[in-house]
Amino acid sequence: ILEETPVVLDDGVTLILGPDETIPEAVTEIGHRFLEQTLGYWRDWTRSLAIPYEWQQEVIRAAITLKLNAFEDTGAIIAAMTTSIPESPDSGRNWDYRYCWLRDGYFVVSSLNRLGVTQTMEKYIRYLINISANSEGNHLWPVYRINGKRNLEEFIVETLTGYQGMTPVRIGNQASEQIQNDVYGAAILATAQVFYDQRLERIGDDGLFRILEHLGEKAIEVYDQPDAGPWEFRAEKRIHTYSSVMCWVACDRLAKIALHIGLDDRSYYWRTNADKIHQVICKRAWNEDLNSFVDSFEGNELDASLLLLNDFGFLKNDDPRFAETVDTIGKHLKQDKFLFRYRAKDDFGKPEYAFTVCTFWYIDALTSLGRKEEARDLFNNLLGCANHLGLMSEHIDPENNEMWGNFPQTYSMVGIINSAIRLSKSWSDAF
Repeated sequence: ILEETPVVLDDGVTLILGPDETIPEAVTEIGHRFLEQTLGYWRDWTRSLAIPYEWQQEVIRAAITLKLNAFEDTGAIIAAMTTSIPESPDSGRNWDYRYCWLRDGYFVVSSLNRLGVTQTMEKYIRYLINISANSEGNHLWPVYRINGKRNLEEFIVETLTGYQGMTPVRIGNQASEQIQNDVYGAAILATAQVFYDQRLERIGDDGLFRILEHLGEKAIEVYDQPDAGPWEFRAEKRIHTYSSVMCWVACDRLAKIALHIGLDDRSYYWRTNADKIHQVICKRAWNEDLNSFVDSFEGNELDASLLLLNDFGFLKNDDPRFAETVDTIGKHLKQDKFLFRYRAKDDFGKPEYAFTVCTFWYIDALTSLGRKEEARDLFNNLLGCANHLGLMSEHIDPENNEMWGNFPQTYSMVGIINSAIRLSKSWSDAF
């Protein structure tokens, strides 16, 4: 190993990496015992999962990946285990994803809740609550370290050649310095679970609600202000529809929580603001020419994040505007059986490969519209792109189904779980 000399493996080999200490028994016996203990742990853990009837192995593997991406000490769940695997060859789109994005919160909590993984879910929610409580001036940043700190200054490691020789290799992430106005809704939406879920050790109370109200006030303040948006544009700011919708989510969920815990006056206050924001978005983000909601106020570009309008409760699934938006996005952003997040040029040119989670969002939107057979076809095709362990990355080449981008991607694994649960036959109908 030290000499990096290739050898032929014709039998099992056990390697122990650790401190230079005496090993009390044979290496092979230790390795075997450790392996059996590890397998036993994960078998016990998976037996407690609430999985769908169909695609069980895929969901189990995705669930294990989510737990492995969680930091036990704080509950943080990172976006991926890697840095600087490019989104497409030689694109320069090489990012460090070994951190925790607030935007991921709702999707992660939703999938963990559906699986019944309450301990991991509660730890993650507590991580989000701690960040919210410790925010400076009630301002939240898009991404944090696993310890809840924000020191993520981005720099390039010049001495590393990168994945397949494709530089740059980045450490840190500039997104931590950006203004992304969706974070307030993301934090409140993910945290709302603690006010309703009786399985949790600590249920949300008035004190936590007051903390979240401060974030709601920020949402009211910024819902119609330009920001970097969900795709973290570095050289351009606009009033992104997704960010505005998430500000509406902040007010909407605060209204519901207040009503749930008996604060009728606060519920009225938040509902009034939610209704106001809703009206503004419907007026300024709807494009009559495209017959669709668009990526920004008075804009004319499409954005796959708008597929979530029903999932967030902004539009009902029988609202014609939702179906029209889904159809328009499918026509413009779908290539073969994959969805791009957008087609417009950004800081690095036009995106070349499809964004994996956006295809899952499209599948979920089709399911909400009753187009299940179409959704199942896209879902099975997407699962076929995973590697032999059922893991998926951030991007996919629509031409050859090759995976690109950081890996394994939490967003993508969450997509597997949520879509499988929505599409699967029920256990009662299975046999």
